[in-house]
Amino acid sequence: MKRLKNKLLSMEPGTTTYKEMYEGYMLVYDPASASERDPIEEYNATYYNERVGFQITGTHKLAQDKPTVTISIPCDMLGISTDGAELTPAAADFCLRAFGKYIDELNAELYNRSRPDNENGKYYLCHPGGEVLARNTAHFALCPQKDYRYWKGSDVVLLNDGKSRPPLMCLSIRMLVQLPFKKLRKTVQMLCRDLPDAVDRFIADFDISGLARAKALAEKQSAIRTWLKASEYCAFVANGSILPRAKGTDLPMQEAIPFKSTADDEIEVCGVRGMGIKKGVTVITGGGYSGKSTLLDAISAGIYDHVEGDGRELCITDGSAVTISAEDGRSVKHVNISPFIKWLPGGDTGDFSTDHASGSTSQAANIMEAVDTGAKLLLIDEDRSATNFMIRDRMMKELIEKEPITPFTDRVNELHKTRGVSTILVIGGSGEYLSVADKIYMMEDYLIHDVTEKSKGICASFGVESEMPPCAKWAQGRVLYAEGFSSYPERSGTERLEVSDMGFILIGDERIDVRGLHDIITPRQLDTLGFMLRYLETTNRDNKVDLACKVDAMYERIEKEGIDFLYSAFFTTCERFLDLPRKQELFALINRMRKVKFAKAGDAE
Repeated sequence: MKRLKNKLLSMEPGTTTYKEMYEGYMLVYDPASASERDPIEEYNATYYNERVGFQITGTHKLAQDKPTVTISIPCDMLGISTDGAELTPAAADFCLRAFGKYIDELNAELYNRSRPDNENGKYYLCHPGGEVLARNTAHFALCPQKDYRYWKGSDVVLLNDGKSRPPLMCLSIRMLVQLPFKKLRKTVQMLCRDLPDAVDRFIADFDISGLARAKALAEKQSAIRTWLKASEYCAFVANGSILPRAKGTDLPMQEAIPFKSTADDEIEVCGVRGMGIKKGVTVITGGGYSGKSTLLDAISAGIYDHVEGDGRELCITDGSAVTISAEDGRSVKHVNISPFIKWLPGGDTGDFSTDHASGSTSQAANIMEAVDTGAKLLLIDEDRSATNFMIRDRMMKELIEKEPITPFTDRVNELHKTRGVSTILVIGGSGEYLSVADKIYMMEDYLIHDVTEKSKGICASFGVESEMPPCAKWAQGRVLYAEGFSSYPERSGTERLEVSDMGFILIGDERIDVRGLHDIITPRQLDTLGFMLRYLETTNRDNKVDLACKVDAMYERIEKEGIDFLYSAFFTTCERFLDLPRKQELFALINRMRKVKFAKAGDAE
């Protein structure tokens, strides 16, 4: 860090740009060269504290005093094996959480409530919730080794010891540092002493046994997911899981009642006992505040792995599951909603478009799009649904003969039998689903009971009939065109991308409302979705966009290179930290665009 210290102390005391630090200019002398007196000029903004690298880059043009610092720690210093089995998102997630303790200690020393952060200085590190995701804030990557020794000023001398120094596999932790305004010596202390010291303590105290536990949990979660794919089940909730969340947080509620499976549904998977929810149609019912929505939320959370202590770490759900709700006002482009909407005035429900969908048409479109993008499990809460879409009892059917809506009750079994799509529903106010469900559970005081036989008996006593409509056509066959699929506003030579914390992504001429995408679980996923959409738009060269192919290729690149290649410092309102979302949310984002051109395959030309 001597080279960095020298650069900082040579700057003007009132600098706000830190130009020399970002450039990393140095003169490289090579003792093995015949012309060793003629050094080579290089620009390298990676500064070393012994073997640990600190790469300093600009976050964006409006934050010159808040650099991005990427710390590269060789895996061997942490005792982490460099084979593929060790270098997982779960391992990186554990390291990020463990490092957070040391950054919190540094910030506690800097904090002065009478002064803002840009005067005090501050370290910004991602503090994730209970979910385990691939992130740009902690990952494993090959990084160059230090191959020189510091001499003086900006001069370094290449090591001439005959040793080969190929890139090493490192733990890379990315953070931001708010530098104190016009306080270069404090900046030197933060970057050249305090932060490297914190990294040294992290390395010295590294909990290798904690990493082993995180790895073992991740392996168990992976094994359960693998088993789930080949089984007759779509979700698994382990006995002892803590499902309720503490008020206003994502932490497990203290003294909550642990989950316990019903006797007939209790199974053992990979050494874990719990409740298996079978594929098909499952209804969860119960009185108000009984825990039914809490159970559905835990099943939804099971799309992702969670850390030890979250309470839901062994709640595992089909990874393609999508939470469905009504979404008044959303844009719908050329979607076949005819399985649920038979006709509309002046419209073709087999090729339906609107800029402002109703509750029923939006929920129909959400289901059709989810099925089209590969969802094998739908999660639906009655409270977030359009009532006229969900049910239509016998009396209303007799009263209203000309009804365009085929309620979801009439299609839910068909979805499973013909498309292999299961559904888990939370129902509190209607008994219509009791007659079509394969399994019915009742939540009472956060305890679950199997009431299938009792419910079927009630249906029989009321003479509930299940007259189903003819089988529907579920295919979409849409084509996306490049027209409007751009990050450049019309008649503008400058890209536009903004991500609002109110739940909107603004890109090009689009203002996309993503508040209805309930499976986006971190704000960092929202920023990533914005960058993903921008990447797809700027790299597309085709008039007719093969969206599925391009999305697959992008995720393959993420798998190889990490997620950070998506980031661009040009967009000053977007955050620097990124979490990887699923393909389902990316497709759903594109489906909500208003300016793009979709067309039915037959009408494409």
